[in-house]
Amino acid sequence: MSALPLAFTLGPLTVLVISVVFIIAAIAWLRLHAFFALIFAGMLVGLLTVAGQTGDGRFIKTVEAVMVEFGKSAGAIGFTIAIASVIGVALMESGAADKIIRRFIAVLGEQRAALALLACGFVLGIPVFFDTVFFLLVPLARALSLRTGKNYMMYVLAICAGGVITHGTVPPTPGPLVVAETLKIDLGVTIVGGILFGILPALAGLGWARWINARMPIPVRETSGSSLASLNEIAGRNEDELPGFWVSIAPVVLPVVLIGLASALGTVRASVPPGLLQAVEFFGNKNIALLIGAVIALWVYAAQKKLGIKQVGDALGAPLEVAGVIILITAAGGAYGAMIKNAGVGDSVRAMANGNSVNYVLLAWVLAVVVRVAQGSATVAMITASSIMLSIAGTQGFGVHAFYIFLAVGYGAMFCSWMNDSGFWVISKLGGLTQGEALRSWTILLSIISVVGLLQALVAAAFWPNLWF
Repeated sequence: MSALPLAFTLGPLTVLVISVVFIIAAIAWLRLHAFFALIFAGMLVGLLTVAGQTGDGRFIKTVEAVMVEFGKSAGAIGFTIAIASVIGVALMESGAADKIIRRFIAVLGEQRAALALLACGFVLGIPVFFDTVFFLLVPLARALSLRTGKNYMMYVLAICAGGVITHGTVPPTPGPLVVAETLKIDLGVTIVGGILFGILPALAGLGWARWINARMPIPVRETSGSSLASLNEIAGRNEDELPGFWVSIAPVVLPVVLIGLASALGTVRASVPPGLLQAVEFFGNKNIALLIGAVIALWVYAAQKKLGIKQVGDALGAPLEVAGVIILITAAGGAYGAMIKNAGVGDSVRAMANGNSVNYVLLAWVLAVVVRVAQGSATVAMITASSIMLSIAGTQGFGVHAFYIFLAVGYGAMFCSWMNDSGFWVISKLGGLTQGEALRSWTILLSIISVVGLLQALVAAAFWPNLWF
């Protein structure tokens, strides 16, 4: 009697568990780069799936299949991530980000500085990586606290609350971008919805910042590379040297508006003149919209620094190098997700759920939380959880709009940042917090935001399963 195929003996869910444990161990224990952990996990899933089968060359075909899926994923998100990285660097180097920060504080008033920092982190977190947002804003928080003599903890956590939310739920940041692509959700829906559904968690985060600030006040401390004297110099920079506000914020806002408009008109195609629809769809394409934003950001950068075209071209090297690493990670995650789907994991989960009430929004959140807490990276948690959820969806879907799964994955990947997360050390070291202070403030802040984000997704999915926008 012939032996049972290994994939059948193990079962698709066992293959899934083995692959997830491998990812966690490779990153957290072996310290393997996330790119290699994900690409090797994809190969592992494929090899376990075909190991008990027959046929010459099946192992080679499996490895080649991983590479094909890797290429598909890179093609879907590569240009978008590269352009978003260019926008972020240009905003910082030109002083445009600084201008946005100062105008927000000027409008809201110094007495509402925490709200202004929250808003700045929220806006800048769309095209700029969270670590960079914090690096950019924390000197201002330190300078404000030196001026007022209080509220340093509140200012730091306000920046964090704004930045982590859009970093996790609003494309074109790599994590939410790859989740949107994986779940096949219209990008305009994810951008507009991510912003709308980010308001309540952001306010909850600000509430926690005020509460913990009153009970655990900490002074502004010297940190590596940031003396108190240099902070006063940064805060005293002449605003006349910076670009105008509207041209500074345009690279962030204009792409969002164009993509959102294209998405909105797409729902009423029949009533829109064909010429107008084609124009809006062209300029509202994610790649074109972001390219327009990048051109504006680079023009402002060149004007401020008085650079020629060749010098601007030379300046693109650094952001593209950063983007290259992110593209490799997200594309490897896409390949892993495709192999999970091919292994039949979705069919197994649906079979288990048959006759039982399974809340897929809650399941998506739990999957993201488990991977996040185990290995630390929010991006890896989002990629892994969304890949598993895609395999579960099948032709039947989730019973609610996939956008709610998108939200659940994004907010689940924020939960409980601790010592295995690079963000924890960024906040601790650059913010001048001890490890204990970071655990009692930053870690709890992200857990609160994560839970509030889940709760609003569950409520909205119950009342408006097909969305209302």
